[in-house]
Order: sequence, then structure tokens, then C-alpha cells
Amino acid sequence: MHRIASVFIVLLLSVAIFAPASMVVAQDANAIQAQIDKIRKEIEALQKELKTTTTQKQTLQNAIKELDLQIQKLQKSISLTSTQIGQKDKEIVTIGSTILTTEEKIDLHESGVAESLRELDTMDEKGLAAALLGGATLASFFDEAVALGSIRDDLGTKIRELSSLKENLAKNKNVAESKRKELASLQSQLSTQRKGLATTRSSQTELLKETQNKEAQYQALIAQKQAEQSAFESALVKAARDLGSADTTGVPSPYRGLLNWPIDNVFLTQTFGNTDFAASGAYNGQGHNGVDFRASIGTPIKSALSGTVQEVNQGAVKYCQYGKWVLVRHNNGLTTLYAHLSSISVTKGQAVGSGDVIGYAGDTGYATGPHLHFTVYASSGVTFKSYTCNSGYTAYIPIAPLNGYLNPMQYLPTL
Repeated sequence: MHRIASVFIVLLLSVAIFAPASMVVAQDANAIQAQIDKIRKEIEALQKELKTTTTQKQTLQNAIKELDLQIQKLQKSISLTSTQIGQKDKEIVTIGSTILTTEEKIDLHESGVAESLRELDTMDEKGLAAALLGGATLASFFDEAVALGSIRDDLGTKIRELSSLKENLAKNKNVAESKRKELASLQSQLSTQRKGLATTRSSQTELLKETQNKEAQYQALIAQKQAEQSAFESALVKAARDLGSADTTGVPSPYRGLLNWPIDNVFLTQTFGNTDFAASGAYNGQGHNGVDFRASIGTPIKSALSGTVQEVNQGAVKYCQYGKWVLVRHNNGLTTLYAHLSSISVTKGQAVGSGDVIGYAGDTGYATGPHLHFTVYASSGVTFKSYTCNSGYTAYIPIAPLNGYLNPMQYLPTL
């Protein structure tokens, strides 16, 4: 019966695998989660203040304050992501350790099962008559056989349970590692945004020097941008008319949701066509050839659909055309433009998927404030034209016949 006792000891060892985590580990996890919750509340508070600032009158001091808030918010976001990555690291280490322990327990149980089976095989070979001749009683023979059979079943069940647990732990580890890669990617993305904000903050500091911190001079610069914007739009409309008419037979029928939003937090500031804003004198009364989204500098801008980067413009000067922009040609007859970016993260000819980050929002070009200008073209009508700004800077810009400009809201999801 000593064999039966040893097998029961093996069974008892399996209980350790289900023991709860130590109090120290639990306290550490709670501390990390508390830190995460605290940072999130700080980000929410900054976001509320940022929204208030962006709705206030456009002044030099408000522009500086808005950038300061954006930088603070991104720094908090980067801190949050770093903490979350640390949290996932701890989870991965814990899961990996548990998997190793589980494997060791499985090996022990397999040995116990083998021992039980050998005992049963010996009894089968020995037979009832031999056992009785050896001095065993009939009752003891059956008691031992029943006990070993029961142990064998229990161990088999336990091995199946532990094998299942091992598989689940392996899956959890893969999920945690995948999540960590996502967070690491997000951290890199946020770092890039922070660099963009720091660059813009530096530009605003230079603006303070240019204006000598005088509001009147700042407003004069805003007026200069507006004048350049009006001249650009007027030239664009004239050139579009000169192109005649685009072949739109390959353009897909309007369908809401055919394109995805190019920005996560959607807030339209200007729609397509002859809006009230356009009629008031903006764009020389010619209408708006795209839609505008509110977007803080450094906000990730995403491709609205999979396609190929047809062209990019990395060069940008003050008060000149679209600033930094990306043009993506899709496979369904549509082409999309993303303008006034602070930085670009793709290259000409690169394939992009729907939702891939292609750049970061900014206020380059004639923009009087940070935003994303988004245009949808009939691909067949897109061409490029050389445009010289008042500063003397010349750049190529995408252009199409008037009917080649399509209303983005007919293809974007319903708000």
C-alpha cells in the first residue's frame, strides 16, 4: 500500500498550482492601477481645459496656451503608456513563471499515473490465484485494485486539467506580449507627436519674437495668412476650370462608410462646397474643396482607406498653399488628400492600409490654426500644378477639374 500513499502525495502536490498570488504581487498591481487611474484623470482635466481654450478668441496668448496644454497632455499620455507597458511586463513574467510551474506539475502527475498503471499491470499479471497463494486475502486484493483504479482516474483527470491550463496560460502570454507590442508602438507614436509639438512650440516662441509679444502684429500675421489662403483658393479654382471636365465613370456611387474617418476624435469645423463661411468671403466665394477637422498639432492622421501614397510634400513655408501634405490613391477610383500636417510618416509609392498613420496634424501652409484639411478626388481627374506663393516658394499641388472634387461627407461614416 506504500505505492498508493506515494501517489496520493503526488496528487497533493498539484494543489500548489492553484494557490493564490502573494499579497506583495497584489499590492504592487493595485499600486500600478492606481497610478494609471490618476494619470487618466489628469489627462481628462487637461482635455477639458484644452477644449475651453480652443473655443476662445484667436489671440497670440491663447495660441501659446493651447500649445502648452497639448504638450502637457501628450507628456501625460506618454507617461500613461509607459506605466501600462510596465504593467504588461509584470503580467508576462508572472504568466511565464506559472507556465513553467504547470509543466513541472504535469511531469510529476504523469510519473504518478505511470506508477499506478504499472501497479495495476502487475496485479493483472499476478492474477487472483497467485495473490491468494502469496498470502493476500480476497478483500485486500480487491481493495487495492479499486483504490489504484480510482487514483488512476483522478490522476488522468488532473493531467487533462493541467494540460488545459497550460494551453490557456500560453494563449494569455501571447495576448499579453501582443498587447505590449501595441503599447510600445503607441509610445513611439506619442514620442513622435511630442517632438512635433516641441517643434511647433519653438515656432510659436519665434512668433513671439517676430511680434514682440504684441497682439496687433500677431493679428496682422493672421490676416496675411487669410489673404494668401484666398489668393490660393482663387488660383486653384481658375486652374480647375481650365482643366475642363474629369471622367467620373469610374467613381464609386456615394456610400456612407466607404471611407473611414481620417482622425479619431471627429469634430468638423468646415464642410464641403458653398458653406456660409465660404460665402462670407473665404475662398474668394468659390466654395470649399474639402472638409476640415479640428485637430491639435501632433494628432495622428490616418489613411481613410487602403491604397498607395501617390505623392507627398515635405517642404513647407509660412503662408503657402497646403503646407505639408500626403496624397493617397485608392483602388476604387478615389484619391484622398491630407493637408496642413506638422510631419509626414510615409513615403511616395508606399502601400498603406486603412487606418494606418500617415502623418500628424499641424498648421503648416496657409492654415490660421491647427486642423486637418481632407479632400476627396475622382482619381482619373487628379493632376499636379506648380504654384508659386507670395514668398517666392514654388511647390507642386494636386488639382482636378471642378467636377473631380467630391463631397467627402457622401463617403465618410454617418456622424
